[in-house]
Amino acid sequence: MQFQLTEEQLMIQQAARDFARNECKPGVIERDELQQFPKEQILKLAELGFMGMMVDPKYDGAGMDSVSYVLAMEEISKIDASVSVCMSVNNSLVNWGLETFGSEDQKEKYLKPLARGNKDGELYIGAFLLSEPEAGSDATSQRTTAVDMGDYYLVNGIKNWITNGNSASVYLVMAQTDLSKGSKGINALIIEKNWPGVTVGAKENKLGIRGSDTHSILFSDVKVPKTNRIGDDGFGFSFAMKTLAGGRIGIASQALGIASGAYELALAYSKERKAFGKEISQHQIIQFKLADMATRIEAARLLCLRAAWEKDQHLDYSLSSSMAKVYASETAMWVTTEAVQIHGGYGYVKEYHVERLMRDAKITQIYEGTSEVQRIVIGRQILK
Repeated sequence: MQFQLTEEQLMIQQAARDFARNECKPGVIERDELQQFPKEQILKLAELGFMGMMVDPKYDGAGMDSVSYVLAMEEISKIDASVSVCMSVNNSLVNWGLETFGSEDQKEKYLKPLARGNKDGELYIGAFLLSEPEAGSDATSQRTTAVDMGDYYLVNGIKNWITNGNSASVYLVMAQTDLSKGSKGINALIIEKNWPGVTVGAKENKLGIRGSDTHSILFSDVKVPKTNRIGDDGFGFSFAMKTLAGGRIGIASQALGIASGAYELALAYSKERKAFGKEISQHQIIQFKLADMATRIEAARLLCLRAAWEKDQHLDYSLSSSMAKVYASETAMWVTTEAVQIHGGYGYVKEYHVERLMRDAKITQIYEGTSEVQRIVIGRQILK
């Protein structure tokens, strides 16, 4: 593993940093307060190739590596985690799942516009539908059904906590076809948002990442052609687990970025704010806080980059991605809390950004596998 980034990776990192500062930062507080989906920012990300970063150019992707993806996710998450989570879902879950396991017809029809992030000039992104009211951490307990009707499936059910729920054009849906087979009776289906029987529920009023649109999606007798099934019959649960392993890298990188953003703000503030006759950065208690923040962030960054490197080398990255996610997410929560503390009363005020980063950090410990689930995955791996 090389610790030196390539010239191309450094260029991608700088492009993401410039985008975050110039396109995401203006209006980020207002979008958070109004729960406004960052459509304009996502469309511009697509123009940069960041909505299909790792997709092969033959499917209209940018053909970048996973390390570059981590670098870009960190930079954008420093400023606006609502933008980066949309980017993460489209890249890590939807595009990767389709490119790796989809048929050529599915890639032609769905992956190409998803990798571009637009179709006929309009926003075109995807969503990953696994969680349900009774199936969160226990993903095997799928209640959404896909009844085999011959040449199509009849889908009924409800999915919860869906990122890009209202903005996506395409849903990757896990549904139970044969209950007697348990997890081996689940299928992964491609469903278009505008099909009859698909209903988008109310937007969730969330603690953090308030700009991203999180909805419940309801299915009532939705006819899904069998040509829209991903992989063989019963492959759905395996598809979801394999896809989520890569998704953890995206969310770990998001958590890393949130932590990095909060640390940079706290460091700058500590050099400006004076107390007892000198900058607070000159007080040892603040120096210790900053030292611990910097150390934990660097450890989280190395875990994220290792997981991405293993993925690029086609190695088994399930353990490293879980380690990266659980550590980076807990680092994000700790660092952002300390950043608010360093800011004192100003840290509680929206215009200083750190309170929003603290709110955004919490979700990284929950979605795409809670910290508790990650520890189960890690424990199983190390006890093999």
